[in-house]
Amino acid sequence: MAKVTIAVRDLMGNIRGEACGEDQAILVFEQEYKKGDTIHLSVEKSNSFYVIRIDDALDESLVYLTDSYMLYTIPFNDKRMAYNPKAFTGNIHYLTLRRAEEYEVNNYRNLAKNIMDQPGNPNCFPHVFANVETRGQAIFAARTVIDGMVANRSHGKWPYSSWGINMQDDAELTLAFGRPVDFDRIVLYTRADFPHDNWWTEATFQFSDGSSEKVGMEKSSKPHVFSIVRKNITWLRLGKLIKSGDPSPFPSLTQIAVFGTEAGKIV
Repeated sequence: MAKVTIAVRDLMGNIRGEACGEDQAILVFEQEYKKGDTIHLSVEKSNSFYVIRIDDALDESLVYLTDSYMLYTIPFNDKRMAYNPKAFTGNIHYLTLRRAEEYEVNNYRNLAKNIMDQPGNPNCFPHVFANVETRGQAIFAARTVIDGMVANRSHGKWPYSSWGINMQDDAELTLAFGRPVDFDRIVLYTRADFPHDNWWTEATFQFSDGSSEKVGMEKSSKPHVFSIVRKNITWLRLGKLIKSGDPSPFPSLTQIAVFGTEAGKIV
């Protein structure tokens, strides 16, 4: 058994609400969030898997924490447009933190999904980042490609958020797992708001083991599924994106999924 804690703190660091427990903490926060509020997650055992519900309007996230402490910044104003509009609103909130069960961790699953990924969470995996994001807007942030939302027939606010490359030819996106994983399938949902959007005909995956894989794509709203087998991979990078000859300058990625297991059974 190990102690875990969830706390909501204001801009000055004062505790507005807190819950702790052995291997599980449940916080019912019966107040409205104020600008500057943050959520603080503490665990006694780092380098371990946890299941976190950061808001009752969002799914749980199965994550790997490499530190005993994590800060989550509550989104406000334009940043909230990349989330379910019911999230982080109202005067009652349900937050949970618990140690992940062995069967959850060892399942064959989407190893890329993390609804609560943020740029300021480098110790919470999976984690995604890019060398460009369109205008720095939350609706075009890299984090949106691992939030589980695959609606790709439009663009803009949730549920149509996507990674925008700001028309940059050398755009790259890196997905870090934080530990070794094995996988056999990568799926890309490219944005398909035609004719507003362009599309990529080709892309290249680079992997932490030094290998790479070139893939082809077509103009489609359907998922692009690639049978790519790799073992003991800690990160992958999507780059060398070649757009089609269509007149639109706006290709974009809605979601990436990586299906596999942990590299070795976790107990």
